[in-house]
Amino acid sequence: MERPLLMLVYSLRDPASRGAAQELLGMIRGKECSIPRALYCAYSEELGSYIAGFDEDTIRLDFLDDVAPRETQGYVVLSRHSGGKPSLTVHYTGNPGPEARYGGRPWELSYTWPRLHAALIRAYRVVAEEKGLTEEFQVVLEATHHGPTSLKKPLVFIEIGSSEKEWVRRDAHRAMAETLYRVLTSSWESTECTRVAIGVGDTHYPSTHTRGVLEKKYCYTHIFAKYALANLNTELLDQAKDKSRDPVDSILYAKVPGAVKKLVKSYAGLRGLYAGKV
Repeated sequence: MERPLLMLVYSLRDPASRGAAQELLGMIRGKECSIPRALYCAYSEELGSYIAGFDEDTIRLDFLDDVAPRETQGYVVLSRHSGGKPSLTVHYTGNPGPEARYGGRPWELSYTWPRLHAALIRAYRVVAEEKGLTEEFQVVLEATHHGPTSLKKPLVFIEIGSSEKEWVRRDAHRAMAETLYRVLTSSWESTECTRVAIGVGDTHYPSTHTRGVLEKKYCYTHIFAKYALANLNTELLDQAKDKSRDPVDSILYAKVPGAVKKLVKSYAGLRGLYAGKV
């Protein structure tokens, strides 16, 4: 099986993004290349990836489809994370509701790649443990949020949070870089998925769904946190299902009210999916 070609994207104005990219570039032998709007570009045969740095902030990368090499099959965005505890996170982008305060469009979800998403969070946890970072940082998935939302190729964010203190830490940069290196030099496209699921419920840092990925080998498309459940509808669930690179077979829920559970079970029945607790 030919390895999918990815584009790793970083922002030169983001210290976490830029620092992790510099660490990764120091680990490989990259060949300089040219991509429109990119201030730096290298291609790594070892990683099967382009690495491109842009001036725009990471939530404003709606133009990637227009500049990425034609053979690119997906994007991984290296980014900082703001708010909450010190965190090492992985998530998808999207606005599951009427607001789009941080990029993208309302009611729109990005395309997803559950095997890549799962491979990244599993490796991030292992690397963080090896480096002794788990005493300070939580390693966790995040629910779907912010932009960009309109790209036509799968998009996964990998982040360091949650303040300037953490964004500049070289050990965190190194952890992100090593995570990317390990995943992209492995057969990540064959990552184990006992289920490929839409996630519903739990907090913005959904520990229940995170345990599902780490301990039960579940893989996820979009995860809708409890604060988004008032907006949850069939159209959003269809986007979460239909925009997944890996076929979705389940909806897994955690800590949801009865009305949402009823919606999820009804939707699963209509679409031929399994529905159950994480």
